[in-house]
Amino acid sequence: MVDAIKNTRVYTTWGTKNAKPVQPKVAAKTISKAKRPLMVVGADLLKNKEVLDRAVTIAKTAGIPVAATGHSIKELVDKGVSAKYINIHSLGLYLCDPNWEGLDGNGCYDMAIILGHKKYYINQVLSGLKNFTNLKTISIDKHYLQNATMSFGNLSDEKHLEALDELIENL
Repeated sequence: MVDAIKNTRVYTTWGTKNAKPVQPKVAAKTISKAKRPLMVVGADLLKNKEVLDRAVTIAKTAGIPVAATGHSIKELVDKGVSAKYINIHSLGLYLCDPNWEGLDGNGCYDMAIILGHKKYYINQVLSGLKNFTNLKTISIDKHYLQNATMSFGNLSDEKHLEALDELIENL
């Protein structure tokens, strides 16, 4: 079992409500229980082919719709994922709207799974979601994101891949 909850206080600021550090097995069970999850991937996903492959596996295995931000859409579509492109800040606004019908027109999402974003960029979006919605957010990125509901700790590249493998195994 990968210990994915270490080093959560490195490079973070702290407020009154912070992300709960989560192990991959618990993250997988939480994702499996979601009625309508959305995987939100960013362009940093393209920096590591192995992380990209695992993101594709997660999307296909669990049947989770994917919102591709930045320029990540091309690689995902090329790998057979039916991702939709959307700007991350626009997505953050839409997720705050309880009447939004989602990217596929089937209704609001109850969980957002975050992977492959710049920490300083996605944390602002997560701050809005944390303060203005009841949406659960899980960061499965290699950096701890304090504004998510749950997050992996700060992990090395090797440990991050192991954590993603364990998550996939438990989905």
